[in-house]
Amino acid sequence: MKANLLIFGCFAAGILLGLSGLEPQWMHHPDLSMLLLSVLILQVGIGLGSNDNLKQIIRSFNPRMLLLPLFTIAGTLLFAAVATLLPGGRSLSECLAVGSGFGYYSLSSVLIANVGTPALGADGAAELATVALLANVAREMCVLFCLPLFARWCGRIAPISAAGINSMDVCLPGIVRYSNGSSQLVPLAILHGIALEISVPLLITFFCRV
Repeated sequence: MKANLLIFGCFAAGILLGLSGLEPQWMHHPDLSMLLLSVLILQVGIGLGSNDNLKQIIRSFNPRMLLLPLFTIAGTLLFAAVATLLPGGRSLSECLAVGSGFGYYSLSSVLIANVGTPALGADGAAELATVALLANVAREMCVLFCLPLFARWCGRIAPISAAGINSMDVCLPGIVRYSNGSSQLVPLAILHGIALEISVPLLITFFCRV
């Protein structure tokens, strides 16, 4: 919760700074977003490589475990496609790009702002990146509040799918807690998060260029 509030605070501070016109000019440099994106992707690689549970996950790997992230991707993109029916006139590819964040608000918003510029223009890409930021933060907050309901109504695996990428970090303690304290789901939850984390840049790049 504190992390989400911090994200919203930084977002609001950025808006106020932009409105005031007091921001440093270097923040408008066209290569800054690519630099930030490269740092985020580097951090993803470091996080995966230094994960203490990585060896355990590799040893316990079963090909059937990949079905869960595949169904999470399919379900998320299906509901993202339904968003084209909402007011706002967003295209199918834009909705799918936003949905492809799977809760990874930092990487997805920066990636959309950078990769989406040629097709949407700088202003359009920035607007879609803002939508992605808010949508993916909302997903994380919704899951944090509703984990016990998902586990009770839909079964032990449902919270993992709903959490998206956050199944391997922020939401992992809640997933274990509301699955009756079972640690058997930990490798599945972490593998699920890793698979989605790898898919984010691939899917967003694809949908932004369609």
